[in-house]
Amino acid sequence: MRLLPMSLLRFVSLAVLLAAALAARANPQVQQLWQLLDYIAVDYAAAVQDGEVISELEYGEMQEFSATVSERLAGLPAEPALPDLQARAQALQQAIAGRADPSEVDRQARALADALLEAYPVPRGPAEVPDLARADTLYHQYCASCHGPTGDGDGPAGVGLEPAPIAFTDLERARQRSVFGLQQVIENGLDGTSMASYAQLPEADRWALAFHIGQMAFPDSEAGKALWERRADVRAALPDLDALVQALPASIAGLQGAEADALTAYLRRHPEATAEAAPGSGGLLDLARLRLREGAAAYATGDHALAREKILSAYLDGFEPVEPMLRARDAGLMAEVETAMARLRADIGSRAPVGEVAARADEVAVLLDRSEQVLTDDQAAGAGAAFVGALTILLREGIEALLLVIAMVAFLRKANRTDAMPYVHAGWIGALLAGFATWFAATSLVAISGASREITEGIAALVAVVVLVSVGIWMHGKGQADAWQRYIREKLSHALSKGSSWFLFGLAFLIVYREAFETVLFYAALWSQGNHAAVLSGAAVAAVALAVVAWAMLRFSRRLPFGTFFKASAVLIAVLAVVLAGKGVAALQEAGWVSMTLVPVPRVDLLGIHSTLETLLAQLVVLVVLVAGFAWNARMARGLAAAR
Repeated sequence: MRLLPMSLLRFVSLAVLLAAALAARANPQVQQLWQLLDYIAVDYAAAVQDGEVISELEYGEMQEFSATVSERLAGLPAEPALPDLQARAQALQQAIAGRADPSEVDRQARALADALLEAYPVPRGPAEVPDLARADTLYHQYCASCHGPTGDGDGPAGVGLEPAPIAFTDLERARQRSVFGLQQVIENGLDGTSMASYAQLPEADRWALAFHIGQMAFPDSEAGKALWERRADVRAALPDLDALVQALPASIAGLQGAEADALTAYLRRHPEATAEAAPGSGGLLDLARLRLREGAAAYATGDHALAREKILSAYLDGFEPVEPMLRARDAGLMAEVETAMARLRADIGSRAPVGEVAARADEVAVLLDRSEQVLTDDQAAGAGAAFVGALTILLREGIEALLLVIAMVAFLRKANRTDAMPYVHAGWIGALLAGFATWFAATSLVAISGASREITEGIAALVAVVVLVSVGIWMHGKGQADAWQRYIREKLSHALSKGSSWFLFGLAFLIVYREAFETVLFYAALWSQGNHAAVLSGAAVAAVALAVVAWAMLRFSRRLPFGTFFKASAVLIAVLAVVLAGKGVAALQEAGWVSMTLVPVPRVDLLGIHSTLETLLAQLVVLVVLVAGFAWNARMARGLAAAR
């Protein structure tokens, strides 16, 4: 068996790059679909009441828009979630055709809109705090002629338009419109109406206009500011600009009525408040508790999809960012929280009784309280915890990558093919540089969500498994000294051609970047807590330790005979493949991409063993393939020996 061909390297590279591109790409068609769904959710109540059509014009629009949603969904790129989206769109069409209650249409339309953005992500927040001082000028330049100088929908250019320009001061309607929804209409216009696209405006201006329009129905008051400053749970529910622009005023931060109106009025005039109040570990755990309550409440009402979304958010957005700090102080408690949250997600997925889900949510809440106590107690230990966290994270992630890179370097030395060594070194060095770029992006440019992180890690791990299984079987086949000598004589010059050298580059890059990606995001969380000197010291000690391990492994590998070296390397690579199979599937489970069936098996992070049937099955499949490959190699070796 030769080293994997260049075509597989290209496939691996393209698969990873394509996954990253799809996660980051903004699809204009998706944005337009989202707008239509938002429009349906807000305006259907003006078309139907108590099962009767009260406006033929509005009702006709609702039928047209819901049909358009179904048609345009069929034109989206294939995704696992697409059939479900299409089924939801058909259900929405049927609900509108049957003149369903506005609350039901609102629920279905918003659930479909959220699921759409989950499957086809688009940017959902401004890159920086909008300049609202400029927004009033923009409004009078572009909007007042139709919507009126004060937003009452009475501008001279709007007379006779069908449908009439929206009155931004309509409180009931404004309560159902997020800033994100307003921005999308400004950017893309709205089919079937006289609202044109203003995509030619700079993005910052479009966001400023959206915030300005979004405050017109909500008179300014000091009550909103006081509420924001007094309530930690409110600040936790709106941790950043992305959360603010997506919030509906009718239920912002879980509030209702006058409180919700007051908070909306304040934050839409002072969006910088969310940027100034970025939550620490306590605020993140407050967010996790809030999402837990929302998830349990949604499950009790029978909305299982919303419950799943909220519980996932509790883990990905509330708990996961504090994992590095908690692991450094109490790794056992961190594992308890992860396990309890996994059980809660599994209960929701299996449609467990409402009482069981509520009890499980209470159990998680208690564990979150314990976590907060651990994180806030003994403040003097902060620097020590940061040092230990930085040290253990880099060691844990670095060892996996180091084992494979050292095996590749040792192989090239034994083959006397040091001319291919630069490709391996370029691979791992490039991965580290990409890791630093990820650090910069995560801390300066964009917020990498928990879901995006888990998906990236999961896909990279599973692609690496495919490569490692093939390489492991190949190396095991060279475990016989005679087989290796024949390989040297007959195959080596071809196997280590330029194409295969690039394969070595790709393999080194893929393995190291997967570990670097996880490491830098953990470090970003540690860095945000302060104690920078301790974090850097922990990283430096870990780097020195890894260098010592690398030196010892290279020195030891030189003394091994060819056959023993190849057999040991094959076993090492096989173990890594099994470990990564478990970790990859577990990451996709945590992102909600793979279902979760709990089994009574102890969790062993070092071996990638998680207490779920899906991860264990993935590891078993990889193990069976490896054993079968090794057995085939042994059989072929015996056959060749008998032939001689």
